[in-house]
Amino acid sequence: MHMPPQLHQNPILTGQLLERLNPAAWPLPPEAFPQGTALVGGAVRDALLNRLGPRPDLDLVVTVDAIGFAKEASRRWGGTCVVLDAGHDIARLVIQGWTIDLAAQEGDSLEADLGRRDFTVNAIALPLEAGAALVDPTGGLDHLQRGQLVAVQEANLVADPLRLLRGLRLASELGFELESQSQVWIERHAPLLGSVAGERVLAELEKLAAAPEGHRGLQACQAMGLLKPWGADPLAQASLDGLSEHNARAWGLDNEELGWALPLARLAALFGRQALDGLRSSRRLQQRCQALRQWQTAGPSGQLSETDQLRLHQELEADLPALLLFWPEAPAQAALGRWRDPADPLFHPRPPIDGKGLQDHLALKPSRQLGELLHHLTLERAFGRLPAAPEPSSDGVAQVLACARQWLEPPTTEKPG
Repeated sequence: MHMPPQLHQNPILTGQLLERLNPAAWPLPPEAFPQGTALVGGAVRDALLNRLGPRPDLDLVVTVDAIGFAKEASRRWGGTCVVLDAGHDIARLVIQGWTIDLAAQEGDSLEADLGRRDFTVNAIALPLEAGAALVDPTGGLDHLQRGQLVAVQEANLVADPLRLLRGLRLASELGFELESQSQVWIERHAPLLGSVAGERVLAELEKLAAAPEGHRGLQACQAMGLLKPWGADPLAQASLDGLSEHNARAWGLDNEELGWALPLARLAALFGRQALDGLRSSRRLQQRCQALRQWQTAGPSGQLSETDQLRLHQELEADLPALLLFWPEAPAQAALGRWRDPADPLFHPRPPIDGKGLQDHLALKPSRQLGELLHHLTLERAFGRLPAAPEPSSDGVAQVLACARQWLEPPTTEKPG
């Protein structure tokens, strides 16, 4: 795609943009950067859409040695300098809770640099000089106004195949429509995503899974073949249908619960342990997703045996809201209410007495039998047959110990005749 370079100069728009970006709050003032520095990418896009967070990541193009400047800035202003890509002269300055990425300008002009970027809405720049105009050589402002995500050109997507996935992620995050030609290019080159480092792919997938319409974005990734190289479950489409923000709120999840449970459920619908290992995920994420996948098909816990109900709530005590998104609405709402009660003995299972207490009262030694006895007492407590938390001097302790002695006694057999 080719668009003639053009400059957008609107003093009111630029003034509003600077007000939203609030450079006075930056850890480095704009005048601290080299002459010719321009703010690009997501911060400009999000400021134009008025969706900036309190500390947006700042991506800056500089006309000097970016790594050298980042090191000098860290010495002068503090913070930590991290070299991200020595070959392309890209560094990161982490300072006072802010992240500032600095990249050397590619090409002989800012317009040429922007022409190498992924999508037009990310190819808008704001030079830091006072009174400077927005630079928009690819028509990104028009596409922002139309709610359309348009790739700058096909070769740019191929140059870094992660951009193929990023397109679906941005469309979901922004609520934009992916332009038809851009979609063709993404589908055409989908297999190239398999050549990207798993950590980078997973970082994009986690952002996509957290987007309000992330379930639709992930379904689109599936349909275009982007996730096939990474072992995504081909049967996940149906599961993703129900993992909408609307359903999560109808089920009763609050904003905090929704913020982590919905992305986790979406990832679990797509990826098992082996696929997540290929994506270089943490062992913890692999375990959480695997547990969700194992219990997803079991249905509401009330349909299970007591032993299986206990095991479910032991394995998913922290992550139960993510599992509830796979259940029908009524049992999910009831279970969520019980899960929110930290004293619920089934949804937060604990033994009524600890192992040391059993050893002291019953002269037991650490053994497999002791572990099995604790499990038995936990089950009895979970279903109300033992007190939840007996006081040390109460009859409850005696009741727990009596239950323990009964379990320890070998079964009696009647003598014949």
